[in-house]
Amino acid sequence: MSPAQRNDDADRPVSVLVIGAGARGEIYSRYALAHPRLMRVVAVAEPRDVYRRQFVAQHAIAPHNVFTDWRQAEAAGKLADAVLICTQDTLHLQPALAFARQGYAMLLEKPLSPDADECRAIVREVKRQGILFSVGHVLRYTRYTQRLKQLLNQRIIGDVVSLQHLEPVGYWHQAHSFVRGNWRNDREAASMLLQKSCHDLDWIRYIMAQPCVQVSSFGGLHHFRRQNQPAGAADNCMACATEVESRCPYSARRIYLGDDCKATPGFLRVLTPEVDQPHLQAALRDGPYGRCVYRCDNNVVDHQVVNLQFAGNRSATFTMTAFTRMEDRKTRIFGSRGCLEGDGRYIRVTSFLDDGETVYDTEQDADDLHAMSGHGGGDYYLMQHFIAAVRAGDPAPILSGPAETLESHLMVFAAERARRAGAVIKLSEA
Repeated sequence: MSPAQRNDDADRPVSVLVIGAGARGEIYSRYALAHPRLMRVVAVAEPRDVYRRQFVAQHAIAPHNVFTDWRQAEAAGKLADAVLICTQDTLHLQPALAFARQGYAMLLEKPLSPDADECRAIVREVKRQGILFSVGHVLRYTRYTQRLKQLLNQRIIGDVVSLQHLEPVGYWHQAHSFVRGNWRNDREAASMLLQKSCHDLDWIRYIMAQPCVQVSSFGGLHHFRRQNQPAGAADNCMACATEVESRCPYSARRIYLGDDCKATPGFLRVLTPEVDQPHLQAALRDGPYGRCVYRCDNNVVDHQVVNLQFAGNRSATFTMTAFTRMEDRKTRIFGSRGCLEGDGRYIRVTSFLDDGETVYDTEQDADDLHAMSGHGGGDYYLMQHFIAAVRAGDPAPILSGPAETLESHLMVFAAERARRAGAVIKLSEA
């Protein structure tokens, strides 16, 4: 975009085409509702009728810009300044290549692809076309991450030597997404590490600020298997005997039904676009989210540890586990002059000079993030940075561009290879 074009368009909102109006597409598009002078959703491609109709009504999209397939949107010519690609993981490659060739600025939901060669192909095409490109690594964008990064850059704990990072998936979230849900089987989606925790390995790489040299990994599917199904349990929770169902923490009734259910509205909407008790009960009886967690076709891990060595003789460990409350990530960073602990909001720094502790509240005086507070505000700030980059025609606001995203994806692929092979994998071989 030329300087003259930027001046002409300064007062015009960025127009956006959304490919996939499911959970992520709907959430990212809320930025347009919060900031209509900055962003406007003008077109959508979504195959599911009810989700498409709700999205069209939400954004007042003209009928001629409503499609049931991304190929129809491609065939219509360039419809907008930018595209959000929020399809399932295995369906990223072709629309990403197609819309890059049409010159759209692009935000692609993570992961790039479950296949390393497809990841390389997307990044190669993005660079060839010279488009603005961002990936939904929302953890980079939070106020918490940016404050933590600032403190480390100020050398508040001296040289960073090692790091521990915990991803507490949460027991019911594991059951929802990775046992019953879309990401339960790596033959249909991707490995658990790529689906859930490419965020985290990308975040670790961002914090360590050095290339990863080699990785090892251990883990597997421990609990959500047929041999652990309680005696007398039915294959669907809606048909399970009360004396069995009431003692199961993974009961679909407990997770999805009633005023004290565990699932938030966004999770409930995955079951049915009509989020009320009758529709939820029907979805549990007839759909995948009512299945007994011990009788699903899941194969992804429910726990995994990754060990990473970085340049400069620095190390990191990452633990992902289903068997926690659903809560924020926990991190400890060990430096030559102090140590730091963080929980997604508070950062506690201990100085070795006097053993004094300083606590930073990263949500103090936080902006009103409206309905986009997911991932500690990362959803909101990702969109804020992306739209700012498109408006300016400048990639500088984007923290998760093509090169760094590909590097962190290759770290994930190497870690999964290491887990399966019981080997140490060098990143030069990834």
